[in-house]
Amino acid sequence: MRTLTCVTPGTFEYSDTEIPVVPEGYTLLKIKRVGICGTDLHAYEGTQPFFNYPRILGHELAAEIAETSAEGFSVGEAVTISPYFYCGTCIACRNGKYNCCQKINVCGVHIDGGMRDYLAVPDYSLIHGEGLSFDELALVEPLAIGAHGVRRADVQPGEYVLVIGAGPIGLGTMEFARIAGAHVIALDINTQRLQFCKDKLGVEHTVNALDADVYAQISAITNGDMPTVVIDCTGNQKAILNAFQYMAHGARFVLIGLQKGELSFSHPEFHKREGTLMSSRNATSVDFDHVVSSMKKGFVNPTNYITHTVTFEQVKDEFAGWLDPKNGVIKAMVSL
Repeated sequence: MRTLTCVTPGTFEYSDTEIPVVPEGYTLLKIKRVGICGTDLHAYEGTQPFFNYPRILGHELAAEIAETSAEGFSVGEAVTISPYFYCGTCIACRNGKYNCCQKINVCGVHIDGGMRDYLAVPDYSLIHGEGLSFDELALVEPLAIGAHGVRRADVQPGEYVLVIGAGPIGLGTMEFARIAGAHVIALDINTQRLQFCKDKLGVEHTVNALDADVYAQISAITNGDMPTVVIDCTGNQKAILNAFQYMAHGARFVLIGLQKGELSFSHPEFHKREGTLMSSRNATSVDFDHVVSSMKKGFVNPTNYITHTVTFEQVKDEFAGWLDPKNGVIKAMVSL
């Protein structure tokens, strides 16, 4: 079968490998689509935490079942997967938080992923396609990341939610904050992305982080209160540290984006707000179900996100270009 491996940062190699053996409790998938996300781009750059090379990338997947004994699933069925393979026995798993399992293996990150013709996955990772297209199914996982962050924040109708970063994860976060009934504020340095937020997602308010009066703009939007929810989707240390000032008193600050360094902020400023700081890792089955349901109901238009489409054979030559903001990539989709 065709396989594409990221051998070292900046280097891909195509090869012909064996179709995986399917152990008991696993399903063999024929991969149809692979979405490219920030994790893949960072892996290519060599800046992705928790990462080793060589690695077959790809965890935003749409596939057709080639072989299965999973109850309720059948050969030929279109599916996507939850790519967070868990141990089932650690404290997180025992509490149903499979998304942050102590021994988690994220497909395409800790173990080899779906940038190949066939992939064997645990039966428990399968998610019914529910009539969605392959393109739509490949977008379920990245949208679930944002849905999980919004659920972590317990966003309520009428709240002002500041989402920092208008990349694919940030855009999905904005969508699900909107679905939760919030007034969404998008903050980014890319004017093209901010316009996309307005035109495609119907985001109410956008602010350019390079403006000199960012605090004043956000204060004016929120009638002087500041946002009761702040969600970072950049994974940029400077952006994260700068965002503490935008928290309303009593606000929740959720970190979806991940950076390698330490965080240092003013304890008195945070304390006087009685702020809540939390991380948001991956997603759970509840979030996947919410995304699929939202797609089926038309609350989310997945086609808004796909800006670049390539064949499997084009990935090696096209990949580096997706790192350049000038190319306007929101989501690149690979067809196999």
